[in-house]
Amino acid sequence: MAEAFIVDAVRTAGGRRGGRLAGWHPVDLAAKVLDGLLDRTGVDPAAVDDVIMGCVMQGGEQAMNIGRNAVLASKLPRTVPGTSIDRQCGSSQQALHFAAQAVMSGVNDVVLAAGVESMTRVPMFSTALLAQKAGMGYYQDCSLRSRYPQDFSQFIGAEMLAREHGFSKAELDEFALRSHRKAAAATGEAAFAAEILPLEVRDAQGEPTGEWHTVDEGIRFDASLEGIQGVKLLREGGVITAANASQICDGASAVLVVNERGLKALGARPLARMHHMSVLGGDPVVMLDTPLAASQRALQRAGMAIGEIDLYEVNEAFAPVPLAWLKTLEADPAKLNVHGGAIALGHPLGSSGTKLMTTLVHALKRHGARYGLQTMCEGGGMANVTIVERL
Repeated sequence: MAEAFIVDAVRTAGGRRGGRLAGWHPVDLAAKVLDGLLDRTGVDPAAVDDVIMGCVMQGGEQAMNIGRNAVLASKLPRTVPGTSIDRQCGSSQQALHFAAQAVMSGVNDVVLAAGVESMTRVPMFSTALLAQKAGMGYYQDCSLRSRYPQDFSQFIGAEMLAREHGFSKAELDEFALRSHRKAAAATGEAAFAAEILPLEVRDAQGEPTGEWHTVDEGIRFDASLEGIQGVKLLREGGVITAANASQICDGASAVLVVNERGLKALGARPLARMHHMSVLGGDPVVMLDTPLAASQRALQRAGMAIGEIDLYEVNEAFAPVPLAWLKTLEADPAKLNVHGGAIALGHPLGSSGTKLMTTLVHALKRHGARYGLQTMCEGGGMANVTIVERL
């Protein structure tokens, strides 16, 4: 079977809720990263076989197949199809997997895997809650209740995971501080310069303001442990706060995936090779712990030990997730999220999968490392795992 290669990857800098990306319609935001990736690589838009785009809240401005709508708003010809994927927080990581599978099978040669989420303009949970208010019911009110009577909640899951592994609030807060400090240091060292697509800031009417958005807006450059410790608990007696959880974020990202035939046709040199990809389901109530078992299984299937992986990108949905992952995998903390994670950089839901892969492949190149592993927890208790080899 043919192999899958990553030629290049790009992302927007993260925008805070109501921040510097709030004036961007998500279709335009997604189209911009597609165009940016084409411009960077010099790929003929007509050479693209398909666009596969992750997006979680597929309602309002993100409804009616945002993947296709982004194609139609971009410089890609209308002959290029597009589709939208919802595997919750792993949506665009799954888009990457589907893109790789397509080129490995030979069905396609050149595919854009992407993701987008405007959490400002289409808020989290809005698709379910607005439908419920309109009398269209609730997704859990079915035979699902007989097996899982409680409402699924990532916040409760985070508390359960922290309790299971014995993490104190102090440990979670210290991890959050390290995320901000690593992200601030990476920004100061221009570590993100190769991956961030500069965007002009737009006002509420969508008009350019003349300012440019080039720095992740969620980073607290002056973060202190005292400040993080002072943030209110999400539930009484718990350990989770907004400060040790990922930030609400607007953003988009895209990865160019090809096979050997595609490489030759484009005359391109790849950044990385897809070495392994898999996905696993787990407990939908705890929800956030599946990356642990999924990563163990992925390494076993890849015939690798954790020591052979040079860098890890484990999504910081909540601090207990990467901490539990490190503990269970007996992994090296120095290799984890070396440029910071979602606690500092933000978690734009459907964009986070290709966002993390963008950061990972560029970090591998920057650090002269060989293998990288990416994983993230996903609503419903799932987790994708991707292992890439830098070329």
